[in-house]
Amino acid sequence: MDASDRHNAAQSTSAAGAGAGSGNGSGSSGGRQASQKKVEKVVLQFLKSKGYKDAEKALRENARLDDAETTLGDLANVFPGNEVGSDASVPNWIMFYNEAEEGNPDAYSQSYRELRRWIDSSLDVYKHELYAASYPIFVHSYVDLLMRGLGEKAEEFMALYSRDHVVNHGKDIGVLATLKTAGHAEENSLTRLFRENKYGVRMTRVGFELLLSFLQDHNHTLLMRTVNQHLNIRTVDGTEPISSELEADVGITGHTQNQLDQFNGQDVFLGSAPMDAYVRDEVERTLQSEAGRRGKDAAGAEASALLDAFAKVKQENAAGAVPAREAMPMPPPHGAEVEHQIASLKALRKRIALGPAALPSICMYTLHNTNSAMNCAAVSEDLSLLAGGFSESYIKIWSLKREPLRGFQSGLAAATAAASTEEDIEAGREKTADDHRKLVAHSGPVFGLDISYDSRYLVSCSEDKTARLWSLDTYTNVVCYKGHNYPVWDVAFAPQGFYFATASHDRTARLWSCDHIYALRIFAGHLSDVNCVRFHPNSKYVVTGSSDKSVRLWDVQRGSCVRVFTGHTGSVDTVAISPDGRIMASAGEDQTVNVWDLGSGRCMDTLAGHAGSVYSLAFSQEGTLLLSGSADETVRAWDIKRSSSASDHPIIAQRREERRQQEAQAGAQPAASGADASSAMDVDNPDDGASASGAKASGSSAKANGQAAAGGASDSKKRDAAGVWKSRRVAESDSLLKTWRTKSTPVYSILMTKRNLAVATGAFTVE
Repeated sequence: MDASDRHNAAQSTSAAGAGAGSGNGSGSSGGRQASQKKVEKVVLQFLKSKGYKDAEKALRENARLDDAETTLGDLANVFPGNEVGSDASVPNWIMFYNEAEEGNPDAYSQSYRELRRWIDSSLDVYKHELYAASYPIFVHSYVDLLMRGLGEKAEEFMALYSRDHVVNHGKDIGVLATLKTAGHAEENSLTRLFRENKYGVRMTRVGFELLLSFLQDHNHTLLMRTVNQHLNIRTVDGTEPISSELEADVGITGHTQNQLDQFNGQDVFLGSAPMDAYVRDEVERTLQSEAGRRGKDAAGAEASALLDAFAKVKQENAAGAVPAREAMPMPPPHGAEVEHQIASLKALRKRIALGPAALPSICMYTLHNTNSAMNCAAVSEDLSLLAGGFSESYIKIWSLKREPLRGFQSGLAAATAAASTEEDIEAGREKTADDHRKLVAHSGPVFGLDISYDSRYLVSCSEDKTARLWSLDTYTNVVCYKGHNYPVWDVAFAPQGFYFATASHDRTARLWSCDHIYALRIFAGHLSDVNCVRFHPNSKYVVTGSSDKSVRLWDVQRGSCVRVFTGHTGSVDTVAISPDGRIMASAGEDQTVNVWDLGSGRCMDTLAGHAGSVYSLAFSQEGTLLLSGSADETVRAWDIKRSSSASDHPIIAQRREERRQQEAQAGAQPAASGADASSAMDVDNPDDGASASGAKASGSSAKANGQAAAGGASDSKKRDAAGVWKSRRVAESDSLLKTWRTKSTPVYSILMTKRNLAVATGAFTVE
């Protein structure tokens, strides 16, 4: 039986079961029984025409039908043709019969709700095409409710399920929501377009058969009728899955289907966060006091220079800041923020301007003896601490300054510490010389870490479905945050601290604050795992990357999605936003980096060159360069602006010529004799039994799927007898400026400091 026959047979079998059930009910009228007999004859004739003799015999005996020959054309005369049309096909008559017999005004809502739940729980590889098929089903269900005079039910149906399609079909949803009566539906051009034309959907053969099986098994005859009458499903042969909903959504000829650009046209405020008045005044007062007290000596001159730099910062902040009414609420500022602002000014004065002709220095921290169990890493902004999360459920912290990390002795109570002097507090600390510590509290592998801007707190997430806040003064767990239903893959602090966000296998991201144990916002909309999350520099937005191959920008205050970025062909595992808040970069399993304009939602560039999954991204402080770290054991620098003057620079021209010569040499591959970075530091600890191999995370099948590309990189990159890497040649974008190769170390994280020093971290892989 081909797909069409299976479709019709499924409809007939489902309808026959529904009809038999209604006929046996008590209190049925004689006219209803007669109508049922006619439908049973239709089914009988269909089974006979297809040669299903056993099924025909069983139906004839159970329904006690006579042997009189009756054709479908004869049966057409006894049904109200003005309501169902002149087509005497089995699907049309059966579907009409079941709708008339249903008599349940909630049938559409119940059937569609079950369909959406089934799609949500289906395999990721089929979700895009199934979601595309659900849109025309949604539209016709809504219009059918209006045509039946159920305006209130139609309005309720629209309110419940319209948000599922507002991203790609926002304009159509807006038009449909204005219809309130059957007359409106009959006169509206959009509804006539849907009723008079079949909606095209591209599906794989397996996805199509799964949809039919679901509708048949659950007796959703209303939805089966819509699929039969109003959908033109084009099956695609082959094993390649449909990679996006836009690819599956063919639509109606002459009607615009992709309305994503309109959705991405919503207003967004991408300027910097407004500076707190207290912090601004205190910074200015402190610098003025220092300049006046030190006079014209070196310290006084530096304070005066910092005052001039601060004046420029205030001017830029006032010009492009988010309006105060749109800004994120923050707790009252404290002295540490003033100190941090002054430190940022000093870093600004010492910052090295980067560009295509002036590439950054890179410090590569390589962790040895991790035994393939390190899943993530983070470095503090002041470069004092390095933290790693391990599959053995613990976090390890190293001091990059080689200073002892001393917590408090167990006998020192928190209340006593708060009331003591600084000397008493230091005396109460542990007497240890170790420059590393273990933090133990999670009950599953640790998948994500982040350190606050002032290096006082660390937040972690785990397979145990929780996030935990740790004090880096006492090296203890302060709070445990519960709310996610599945493992949590990533966590990130807001630029000003206080808030942080998590990304989970439950397909949501959540916003938290340090002073509440429950989530403040739940960002729901992705079709699969949310793998990564980052805050916009002004803290008003959160960016998430997902296994559904899309990136979304969420408004933190409203909890709604304001941008959707599609274009990746694999899972998105990392995102980064430029310091000015205008550009976003995303990367993942497809081994490419996409650069996006946050204002318009359009892709500015696609950067190719990596031979493995991309794990981390970081912008330079000017936003002109982008660094990427990958499972292919490299760090790469990309030119984002691509200015014509820079492309003509002698250094750039020389690099371009060297690359062309390398590509011209057949089979020539560079050897990785060491980490080609400005400096490197190995952190050895033979006692640890955990590790990072090619895959960034382990211990969960869902996360393994998100990192599968690392294995693909190792397949295409092998070491010969001399220990030299031999890789397949990957086409490199013109924006690639330089590649730094590590020594068997996948790059897990990259941090760009305020002075434009790049700090990369990874775990050595034993071959």
